[in-house]
Amino acid sequence: MDSSTNGSYPADSSPITFASLNLRQEILNNLKRIGYHVPSPIQAAFIPEALKGIDVIGQAQTGTGKTAAFLLPVLERINPDDRFPQVLILGPTRELVAQVYEEGKKLVGDLGFQMACIYGGEGFDRQIRELRAGAQIIVGTPGRIIDMIRRQHLQIKKLRVVILDEADRMLDIGFRPDIERILKQTPTDRQTLLLSATMPAEVLGLTNRYMMNPAMVDLSSKDLNVDRIDQRSFRVDEDRKLKLLMRLLVREKPRQCLIFCQMKSRVRWLADELGKRIRGVMAMQGDMPQNKRSRVMKAYREGEIRLLVATDVVGRGIDVEGISHVINFDIPDDPDAYVHRIGRTGRMGKDGLAFTFVTPNQSDLLTAIEKHMNKMIEADSIEGFIACYGRKTSSPPVGRGRPGGGSRRPGGPRKPGGAKRPRNAGKRPRASSSGSRGR
Repeated sequence: MDSSTNGSYPADSSPITFASLNLRQEILNNLKRIGYHVPSPIQAAFIPEALKGIDVIGQAQTGTGKTAAFLLPVLERINPDDRFPQVLILGPTRELVAQVYEEGKKLVGDLGFQMACIYGGEGFDRQIRELRAGAQIIVGTPGRIIDMIRRQHLQIKKLRVVILDEADRMLDIGFRPDIERILKQTPTDRQTLLLSATMPAEVLGLTNRYMMNPAMVDLSSKDLNVDRIDQRSFRVDEDRKLKLLMRLLVREKPRQCLIFCQMKSRVRWLADELGKRIRGVMAMQGDMPQNKRSRVMKAYREGEIRLLVATDVVGRGIDVEGISHVINFDIPDDPDAYVHRIGRTGRMGKDGLAFTFVTPNQSDLLTAIEKHMNKMIEADSIEGFIACYGRKTSSPPVGRGRPGGGSRRPGGPRKPGGAKRPRNAGKRPRASSSGSRGR
């Protein structure tokens, strides 16, 4: 990599504005109209590098303004008179792609560019119409992009810029073969921009193979500063998580809350259990039909849904400024995933609250997160509620209607501590008929 930028600037430098980033006046006028006044750190560092026409890697967390960071310099380099695809933006999920598309339309404004949003889970008709209308900026998921290329509705031989957004998440999901297949069909003299919250070996391998001496803009250490988010943890037995969650929601009265589970089955179960008790609860996971996912996201953004239960995969695409609370019903096994989750609250300088449920055998996961952030997470408790009796479970169970799986024992609820005591537990053994004590 030929250069590196860490997002710091000399103390005597003038305040950074969009005008100081050498963007043309039409773009500046549009930014002012939509309320963009001061560039975020990733925008201030990334835009000047991308304007050079070179390949650039940007490492920053979600919710820091990355869409404008990669799209504004692209608008400077493409021609609205050329009615063919010039820019391809790849994202990991339908929600993230739709989010980039909506933000892109605002940034494009009346500059004369057409955009197309291409993702699976819905019919081809609308997407084909957008392509045939002469879209120059294509935003899509890798799988559907390949479908469009195969059906000859999308030509990528003349692309000028390829952008890989949330590259680490795309590789986590398993999109690497699709990404490579697409990149191999694009011009070798294209500009490639890659943005990622983390930089694991697999992402670095992709940059080494498909990018030419990229400049590195690394703001990850700055973005890891989550001081504006009040983080707390609860030590809780697995089979008491639901009761704890209900008590916590009563105490906190969140304006809007995002609840994370590790598995899709857990999301469905928890949303169902919460829905039996309170209103305004919906689930969001990858198996849902796209039209339903779109309706859920629209209702959540508009505040009609107060509690949304989701997995990590769809959680990356949830960008709602009104989220006041994030609750990790299941603690993630990756510290980076934790940072992504809690980053859904405290957006754009606002304060937020994040709570994490930790079972007795998950203390090492909490410790790993604390080391990653270089910050201790305060232990919390609910007055009058015992969340943890110290029972250990091998893994988060998934059952039919109960978090512990199976059915309840005859005779009512189990007492704290696990199975019933044997009838003679704690009693002294009787002497045998010969007078000697039992051994």
